[in-house]
Amino acid sequence: MAAETHTQSTAERRDLAVKAAVEQGLLDSNPLACLLDVAGIRASAAALTGAFAAALPPGTPVLHAFAVKAAPLVPVLRLLSDAGLGCEVASPGELALARAAGVGPEHTVLDSPAKTAAELREALALGIAVNADNPQELERLDALMASAPTRSPIGIRINPQTGAGTIDALSTATTTSKFGIALRDPGAREWLVRAYLDRPWLTRLHTHSGSQGVPLPLIAEGVRELHTLAEEINAAAGRRQIDTLDIGGGLPVNFTSDEHTPTYAQYVSALHKAVPALFDGSYGLITEFGRSLLAKHGTVLARVEYTKSAGGRPIALTHAGVQLATRTVYAPAAWPVRILPYDAKGTPRTSPPVAQDIAGPACFAGDLLATARELPMLAPGDVIAVPDTGAYFFTAHYGYNSLPRPAVHGFTVTDSAAVRFTLARPAQRLPELVAEAGGALGDALL
Repeated sequence: MAAETHTQSTAERRDLAVKAAVEQGLLDSNPLACLLDVAGIRASAAALTGAFAAALPPGTPVLHAFAVKAAPLVPVLRLLSDAGLGCEVASPGELALARAAGVGPEHTVLDSPAKTAAELREALALGIAVNADNPQELERLDALMASAPTRSPIGIRINPQTGAGTIDALSTATTTSKFGIALRDPGAREWLVRAYLDRPWLTRLHTHSGSQGVPLPLIAEGVRELHTLAEEINAAAGRRQIDTLDIGGGLPVNFTSDEHTPTYAQYVSALHKAVPALFDGSYGLITEFGRSLLAKHGTVLARVEYTKSAGGRPIALTHAGVQLATRTVYAPAAWPVRILPYDAKGTPRTSPPVAQDIAGPACFAGDLLATARELPMLAPGDVIAVPDTGAYFFTAHYGYNSLPRPAVHGFTVTDSAAVRFTLARPAQRLPELVAEAGGALGDALL
């Protein structure tokens, strides 16, 4: 295979991929396709690992665990594993995907606010790291630890209660967040110290204070609270009982342009300013990034099926809607997406802009990717690209109207600007959709 190039920008690789997708027929049998930029994903992984490596003493144990929920695709997890990352899982399904990708238990972390006893038992048997969410879960772990030995590192998740960002639904460190032990609630800090002193096998502490809409200083404040608590517990224990801090992920993503901001280097700088002792090598570190690793490297391609006008506003009807961009459709102010217009041959459109709606295929009025968006006038057969969709968009399909899951193709660009596509997830066939809907059980309710 020809050598992959790293000289093109994200936008240049995307334009080449759109044109190649049209020319190679990716939109012929299905007017919808999803693309993942392999070089971009590798570059993000390298930026993450490099930013921490540059700030930590050599030999400091670090695990960068990708949040599987952001892109639950086995080839993606395998690619990231090849780039040196592990997996953060929050369900039996995500654990199964990580294992299918060949990610070992020593590179896997289990987080979830509602782990069953069976999930905990499996994790401990495999040696997977576990972060307990609440006192009742810790009691389950007490019983399991007494019944069988395990290699699993175990910690407790705290909610530092440092406040919300601009998207309430994604803010995990609010006063009433459902996650972890609420650190500032009466008696919580004392309970946590005692919980560790009573359990010498508790060796980790976890928080996740960041997400989309949360500024870097607020994320860093949550990590500072985590470090302060770890120091307090270790002082009370008279030894280095807590040896690893899981600082979560949640670096925000810029959805307004192709610029990658904030960067991992900026994130590390913010942490270093807020809690410099985090980088003195006294604690191993775990991160759990998802969106920031994948979002900028995914693109939805959709044919414009029809165009029309209503109330004087043009509407382009496409095959990309709520099934791929669920958050955008239901919360457009919080999750706006860019629309990049191409003609039927995959060449960027450059004609004067006209305000128009970009609509999806679902049967409800709100299935819109953009409203009154200034774009070159679209026509049937044109192609729209929706960038920045590599995490939590087409990777997490929503089955409205029984719309089938589209194919996902990874792509690489060679030094000669040739584009090679590799199937990462096949398009869902209609018989498969029927089977999932109980097709073999048609008479069950008669």
